[in-house]
Amino acid sequence: MRRPPYRDRHDAGRVLASKLDRYAGRQDAIVLALPRGGVPVAAEVARHLGAPLDVFIVRKLGVPGYEELAMGALASGGVRVLNDEVVLELGIPEQVIERVVAVQQQELDRREQLYRGGRPPLDVAGRTVILVDDGLATGSTMRAAVAGLRQRAPSRVVVAVPVASTSTCEALAGEVDDIVCAQTPEPFLAVGLWYEDFSQTTDEEVRAELDRAAAGFPAMEEAR
Repeated sequence: MRRPPYRDRHDAGRVLASKLDRYAGRQDAIVLALPRGGVPVAAEVARHLGAPLDVFIVRKLGVPGYEELAMGALASGGVRVLNDEVVLELGIPEQVIERVVAVQQQELDRREQLYRGGRPPLDVAGRTVILVDDGLATGSTMRAAVAGLRQRAPSRVVVAVPVASTSTCEALAGEVDDIVCAQTPEPFLAVGLWYEDFSQTTDEEVRAELDRAAAGFPAMEEAR
């Protein structure tokens, strides 16, 4: 088997960053990472572009008893996206949805506090936002992130990933203003196959990357 194209997420981030030069030095650019695996990738992108870094947390709303089946998602900033087709087909009552939302909102809030350490989220309104993850398989999490982010009125939404399936990359292209998939190998199979080291990113690593990024942008604007 040939060597995977990326040593680890930092290596992947550096390769991805080199394909985003058109956004370098732009005053309106912000890099948002999907935790946890997207954070080390996004950190390299933000450093290369000279842009602020933050996280955009997405939590899947799983159908009770069939948690792998998503009936929607929660995203940073109090955004809720429901898959009406799943909700209607399964006849999921509103009170069940609210219970699941409450549990996932609690976890989202915990991560927001843990990762930022009390710093407010960046204001994305009117900005060019580059959403970064470590790869796209089905793209469901990224799709939820895009839908959630749109509700916060950025001027442009850019999706950037080191590796993705061709079909997912093509499908997402119609939902965003720009998309950069550095590698689209076939057959794709799984994101982790394209990394030599795909070990789990820890909460501590996420916090450390965000702390370093915040130190580099001491005047990061607060959310309005």
